[in-house]
Amino acid sequence: MKNAGKRLNSLLNIIIASSLAFMAVLVFGNVVLRYAFNSGIVWSEEMSRFLFIWMCFLGSIGAMRDNQHLGVDMFIKKLSSGKKKVIFTFTNLLVLYILWLILDGSWKVAVSNLHTPAPVTGLPMFYIYITGVMVSICMGWVVIRNLYRAWFVENSIEELTRSMESEEELELVLYEEKKIAQGGGM
Repeated sequence: MKNAGKRLNSLLNIIIASSLAFMAVLVFGNVVLRYAFNSGIVWSEEMSRFLFIWMCFLGSIGAMRDNQHLGVDMFIKKLSSGKKKVIFTFTNLLVLYILWLILDGSWKVAVSNLHTPAPVTGLPMFYIYITGVMVSICMGWVVIRNLYRAWFVENSIEELTRSMESEEELELVLYEEKKIAQGGGM
């Protein structure tokens, strides 16, 4: 299961990187064409906007999986493990409810725009609005997996409720974990 998760994460990162690269080529190419040749790619701006929307939503799935969304943990740090589990469960059930609302609304809007073409590319607007459905399902899966880990995997609540102060602290934690894994201890 972990191997499948790593493969999906790698695929997600490849799609995000490819979208960013394609966007950069489209926008830069369009700028060069406009200023150097007084022409341009008509659909470049619209396609870049569509790719940006998908890239942001896919990135939010990756951030949810890696527990990188913004959070305030000054209160939860002071609680015992049992109380952390209760608060974690409550907040994640709230997140699941919000994801359900996003899923429901996105599905309704996507279906209603199934035959509405984008102005320039002619792609159905369905492809834009379906991102909310996909993100809701993927993030919901991550939340359910985290809830399972919190209640049934020993000592996982500390990892699930930990947030980083800065990139430097993340580097320090990774360095310490690497040192422990190599047998160096602390």
